[in-house]
Amino acid sequence: MTMEMKDSGSVVLTAYHPHSPARIPGMEQNFVQDIPPGHSPTSRKSLPRCRRINRMLSNESAAPPAFSRSNSQASMDSTSMEDFWCEVESIKESREDGSEEATLLEFKPADEGELEAEWLQDAGLSTLISGAEEEDGQALLSTLTRTQAAAVQKRYNTYTQTLRKKNKHTVRDVRDIFGTSDSSPTFETVPVSPVPSNGIQLPGQKPVWKSVSSNSCLDCGLDKGSSSITEELSYEVSFSESITVLPKPQEWPKNQRFKKEDSALPKFIVRKSRFGLTEVGDLSPEDMKKIRYLSLIELTAFYDALGVELKRNRSERVRGRENGLFGVPLTILLENDQKKVPGIKVPLIFQKLLLKLEETGLETEGILRVPGSASRVKNLHQELEAKFYEDTFDWDQVRNNDAAGLLKMFIRELPSPLFTVEYLPAFITLVEKISKIKLQLQALHLLIMLLPEANRDTAKAFLQFLKKVVANEGKNKMNLWNVSMIVAPNLFIYKGKHANQQEMQAATTTAHIVRLLIRYQDILWTVPSFLISQVRKMNEAAMNNSKRQLMFDKGVRKLLRRKTMERERPERSEGAVTFPPYLQTDIPEGVIRVYAPLHSKVSMAIQLNSQTKAKDILARFHCENSGSSQNMRGQIQSLHEIGGNIGQHCLDPDAYMLDVYRANPQAEWVIKPKAS
Repeated sequence: MTMEMKDSGSVVLTAYHPHSPARIPGMEQNFVQDIPPGHSPTSRKSLPRCRRINRMLSNESAAPPAFSRSNSQASMDSTSMEDFWCEVESIKESREDGSEEATLLEFKPADEGELEAEWLQDAGLSTLISGAEEEDGQALLSTLTRTQAAAVQKRYNTYTQTLRKKNKHTVRDVRDIFGTSDSSPTFETVPVSPVPSNGIQLPGQKPVWKSVSSNSCLDCGLDKGSSSITEELSYEVSFSESITVLPKPQEWPKNQRFKKEDSALPKFIVRKSRFGLTEVGDLSPEDMKKIRYLSLIELTAFYDALGVELKRNRSERVRGRENGLFGVPLTILLENDQKKVPGIKVPLIFQKLLLKLEETGLETEGILRVPGSASRVKNLHQELEAKFYEDTFDWDQVRNNDAAGLLKMFIRELPSPLFTVEYLPAFITLVEKISKIKLQLQALHLLIMLLPEANRDTAKAFLQFLKKVVANEGKNKMNLWNVSMIVAPNLFIYKGKHANQQEMQAATTTAHIVRLLIRYQDILWTVPSFLISQVRKMNEAAMNNSKRQLMFDKGVRKLLRRKTMERERPERSEGAVTFPPYLQTDIPEGVIRVYAPLHSKVSMAIQLNSQTKAKDILARFHCENSGSSQNMRGQIQSLHEIGGNIGQHCLDPDAYMLDVYRANPQAEWVIKPKAS
């Protein structure tokens, strides 16, 4: 079960639990041995329980590889393995109690063509299947990079070949879709600032450009003072286009061994471009939907560039409860909760469990690892279902370990996994088939961008809590690897058909994924700027298509002629229509009019220069309206870019406004509270 991971420096990662009872020397040959009668009574698992785990391991797990390490080190590793398998056994027992009510509605094997058809639909390219000339599909195709277009072409070819074999109907030739004379797509990489990278150019690839970074950066990784090497991440060029050397298949280690120390994880710095950084909540839902399309295409192209198969489960329909708390789909939970708290993005019960643990449980020794009473958790579960929405549930009666059990139960009982059933194999593959941490992180980043909004927001809240647990390691005795080992089976062992032997053998693999999620969460919830550039181009293409269609409409042409004649008439001095200041178009080049409806001074024309940042504009409004805007106290104000080639974009305070203005000269600029 222990794996070795080849990275820059041949890092060896192993499971380790520094705070568990000592183990006997012979334990290195198995993850969990039968505990002898003289074993310390302080062990957190009883003798019968550990024997059950041992039987489970012997029946369901492959034999572990031979180790050349010391007995003490192997004993430490087996302790962490026991944590994982004890958690698995606890999950199995809870299911035997019948606490989970969601059932699988539909599942049947899918052939390769059906999987590719689902891929095209999920990538926003259903037009390639239906044959309809949809504007969004055509606009999306027009923005793809070379590697992204190749990934689409590959999936479409597989789809059409399957249809031809079934003799269903005539399908469109890929050359008609991409508008080329041969089967090779001609899309260029997303253009950015003209500073060439030092990467090796692939055959037939146009030069890849990287932008000049500002001094600001997003620092994510280790604590200060660590000797770990710092690596820089770039969001300016697509990940797939940045791969300059295709790794050889034999370079991937077959048996990876994970080193448990936090210092094994590199420290990453994301340099801010002149556009700043954008979090997932900073874009409109419409633009985030396009980000999801592009992320799926980019993830596929990324895996193709690495020579790795992107495994994907077929989408499933599952039936969950339509009311209540546990076993209810996230979307339905949020619909019910939003009737009580408008705009809420994380289910109320999940927030309350997190809050309870943050207030009283972060310093509890063994929190998340030490189980609560099964009978108490069951009773609390039933009481919550009956009293939570009536606000009559007594939270003071809930012990910290019981609250942790309820939290993990909520995640497990979701009808569909938090990280979605379709991409569970992709999460596993990124560790098993990709050796470098940086490449793993890029794949993980795209998978996070793919998540539905409800899943992504809930996962973010959960990971923020786990980060706080790790930060209190000195008191709760739970380090990053301990927390990851306990949480992994709750996230990645799906209760449906995917809870199989192969997944149960992937203890260290899934734990490594969880610790990447916890360690680098600040990076993973930042939208790569190359995807935002593609969204801008997609919106521009859609607008141009709409304009061309309007020009062919006779009624519109007549209306335009009439409006032209009206503008040529002399203006009337009385009754003339006056547009709001921020909508007036007679503004000189390099000057923007900022609208602030919550300030006493609602608009202001501002001359931009190369050093003007969004925070400078906010500071100017604050100075002009000091003490006069009572309704803004306690709210975080942000400058928003609205319209033009973007739906809505909450700007980074460090964004250089002249660059943003030039990228979207038709936008409106509005100061308003940032969405929480």
